[in-house]
Amino acid sequence: MVLETPDILLASMASQLEQQLSKGRIENPAMVGIHTGGVWVATALHQRLALEDPLGTLDISFYRDDFSRIGMSPEVKPSQLPFNIDDRHIILVDDVLYTGRTVRAALNELFDYGRPASITLAVLIVRSGREIPICADVAGTELDLDSGQQIKLKGPQPLSLELVELTDG
Repeated sequence: MVLETPDILLASMASQLEQQLSKGRIENPAMVGIHTGGVWVATALHQRLALEDPLGTLDISFYRDDFSRIGMSPEVKPSQLPFNIDDRHIILVDDVLYTGRTVRAALNELFDYGRPASITLAVLIVRSGREIPICADVAGTELDLDSGQQIKLKGPQPLSLELVELTDG
């Protein structure tokens, strides 16, 4: 399987977002990246789109519903939303949309800060395996991976993608 470079995927995402901005679907958006890979992707998109407000970041560790399975992240970082999200159009950015649980947790945290006018989900990669009915509004690409495969984004500079084969035991 050939993976597109992150630069190509980011260019596609930026183009999709610019179309939505130019058609007035999203006005004066604020961008929020989900730690860690989503922040890397959001940083690149934020620069490409030249958004006015600073980039917001979310660490959804305390909002996850799968602590017992994955454990607590040893590097919990504080979320930072340097703008009021009430009645704002938010572009929520993550690296990979897989089960939907990360996005669900991010939505829960965002609504603890206020009530946005809208939320546009932008992800670098959409892959099969959804457990929660969540879909991306903007995506760099879609991949159909086997259950024994995983996509790993490395970064922050330069961003690169790696296909990882999971092994049993």
